[in-house]
Amino acid sequence: MSFQETGLSEKVLAAVTAAGYTNPTPIQAQAIPHALAGRDVLGIAQTGTGKTAAFTLPMLCRLEQGRARARMPRTLILEPTRELAAQVEESFVKYGVNHKLNVALLIGGVSFGDQEQKIMRGADVLIATPGRMLDFFERGKLLLTGIEILVIDEADRMLDMGFIPDIEKICKLVPFTRQTLFFSATMPPEITRLTEQFLHNPVRIEVARPASAATTITQGLIATGHGYAKRETLRKLIREADNFKNAIIFSNRKRDVAILHKSLVKHGFNAGALHGDMDQPARMASLDAFKSGAVNLLVCSDVAARGLDIPDVSHVFNFDLPTHAEDYVHRIGRTGRAGKSGVALSLVTSDDVKYLSDIEKLIGTKVPWIGGGLDSVVDEGVKENGGGRGRRGAPDRSGKDRSRESSARADRFRERPRREHGLIASMEPVVPGEASEPAPAREERAERPARRRDARPPRAERPRREDAPAAREHAPSVRGPIERAPVERHDRRPRRGEQDDDRPVVGLGDHVPSFLLRPTKFVKTDKIPAEE
Repeated sequence: MSFQETGLSEKVLAAVTAAGYTNPTPIQAQAIPHALAGRDVLGIAQTGTGKTAAFTLPMLCRLEQGRARARMPRTLILEPTRELAAQVEESFVKYGVNHKLNVALLIGGVSFGDQEQKIMRGADVLIATPGRMLDFFERGKLLLTGIEILVIDEADRMLDMGFIPDIEKICKLVPFTRQTLFFSATMPPEITRLTEQFLHNPVRIEVARPASAATTITQGLIATGHGYAKRETLRKLIREADNFKNAIIFSNRKRDVAILHKSLVKHGFNAGALHGDMDQPARMASLDAFKSGAVNLLVCSDVAARGLDIPDVSHVFNFDLPTHAEDYVHRIGRTGRAGKSGVALSLVTSDDVKYLSDIEKLIGTKVPWIGGGLDSVVDEGVKENGGGRGRRGAPDRSGKDRSRESSARADRFRERPRREHGLIASMEPVVPGEASEPAPAREERAERPARRRDARPPRAERPRREDAPAAREHAPSVRGPIERAPVERHDRRPRRGEQDDDRPVVGLGDHVPSFLLRPTKFVKTDKIPAEE
């Protein structure tokens, strides 16, 4: 089947031919005719099958008639990430070269002023991320009453990023009579509920089993250790890769992206980085450098895992296995696109067994191991890097046990203040059964005079408070140790285990509070209260 048989207009066919395409992909061949007829479309296809052109080309044909008004776009395309939105804008520029259409891009990281100017001129095509689009709507800069076509792309990624409540809100703001084109690579239950709520009698197009990998991708698992050993394994794979042209390296966390990028640059590799904490100009510059070939390695997080159309990516390395099995399908889908072959290798540690099991259950096949399983490298990885997690008791690269050394350092740190104050004289261990303090300290204590409890005069012979100054005048100049005579208390409560008399206490006992002994004053008055 050729593009001429899909029913596209002459202008669109000329742009497609100029771009070098002659035959549509399966998802394009089935979705374009229904989209041109105005039907709602639910497209399910694995990544890299041309879903972007499946809704871009029919939208261009529908937009040939009519013009947009200020603040009222005619079509709305929702994308989960800024990179995907920018890529869709490039597709409209490439295929809409024969159309005079205004395309507006609403994404974060860009000033509101430039985007507002495009909206005020009237946008035929509005490409936006949900958050920025709702910001414009709440500020009164955007009206959605003129939307004719609504496209929700990468819906499963929207679910992972928490955009489903925003999608539901946007679907209620656009007109009920709109046409909805819904595309996703996987269909979780939440996405199924969303399609049943907002799509009207859709045409379901499923060209591949959900969450399946392309057959043009050669997959493999590499067992490795943690930390330094893992980075060394990655560098070895890059150096020894067959037919290596460029590669995308995925890591789960943003800080690990920065560490891995710095390590690759340090070892002489030409690498760039891409993650969510980078500002938008830096992200676009890094992505453009990889597309143009200025760098042949792109270390990134899952921000680049969905829908990015980067041609001729020969290899994909999963430095970390994704925690969500669906992300594995999208990651490896960055290679082997448009019928070309690709290689996807994943580094697996002992902590990734659960994630690997979920991935193989999702894709329905076992990913082969290359060079042996985890049993052959666990000891070597622990010995080389100590697990890479800083765990207590794990040996370091030299094979020594760091827990004993740290315990000895802690003991010396605790003994230091006692040593400085003369409380201990040496760091020699104390033998059980012997005295715990050194011999000089014991002799000095033995020479001290023993304190006698009966040296203090009884309480009756002590000077009263008014005689205290005179007593201080006759006191010796050098104060000696204060000796206190034991005081016998008769009014204490019996302790636990002691017996007390069981005589009952009548009233308040021998003690009467003083406020009860105060006389009561009565005030005489001549006023007689009136009877009610």
